[in-house]
Amino acid sequence: MGIDFHDQKNHLSYATREADRSWVETIRGLIQVEDIKKAVDIGCGGGIYLKALSDMGILSVTGVDFSEVSLEGAKENCKEYENIFLHYGNAVESGLPDHQFQLLLERALIHHITDLEACFAEAYRILEDDGTYIIQDRTPEDCLLEGNEKHIRGYFFEAFPRLIDKEIKRRHSSEVVIEKLKEAGFRKIQEVKLWEVRKIHNTKQQLLKDLHERTGRSILHELDDHEIATLISYIDNSISEVSEVVEKDRWTIWKAVK
Repeated sequence: MGIDFHDQKNHLSYATREADRSWVETIRGLIQVEDIKKAVDIGCGGGIYLKALSDMGILSVTGVDFSEVSLEGAKENCKEYENIFLHYGNAVESGLPDHQFQLLLERALIHHITDLEACFAEAYRILEDDGTYIIQDRTPEDCLLEGNEKHIRGYFFEAFPRLIDKEIKRRHSSEVVIEKLKEAGFRKIQEVKLWEVRKIHNTKQQLLKDLHERTGRSILHELDDHEIATLISYIDNSISEVSEVVEKDRWTIWKAVK
């Protein structure tokens, strides 16, 4: 089944939350924000991280996405930001000029990319010399951590083991990512792990509603409505009634320098 990023009903699926402080602090630890005048987020979706980069003090932030529907959501989400610019393109043909950016972010993107060589070559082309490339995605190991009251995603694969093969096949190992970055000419490659707060749900029911709507969770589009109901029941029975659910996901971040 899979998510259709070009379907109008999904235009705000990746625009309904804010980047958490855990993410901002991690990125600040990897880059010198004051040295960056122009940044680009390829695969920007609904613009959540465009706003975060702008709020960190970057003067010009460009968002690129291959879905015009997602760009519509980003335009609405970022309408109060005069320094955010949106551009139609993709990770291997961005349509951006050579050597123009000091920072390139690709978050939750490369698991949609089979040709990492082309993706990384395009990143190398648009970055300035000494520019920084930040990739954030999940490795197979990140994906299969067990579920608990914070790591809700782990329950998806416990309830529906058939999703494991789908998930693993689209993920790249850290060894492959690092190898391909080196082949593309990147240097000073660094890897860090991040437990990013995805969202704080005021009640368990808010979490279950979020799951029902599949908000920002492409893997749940592999399940039909009956299976979603089964998953919600499974999670409802797996976590206790709490005043709030602090939902976290485990990510791998690679930093590389051109």
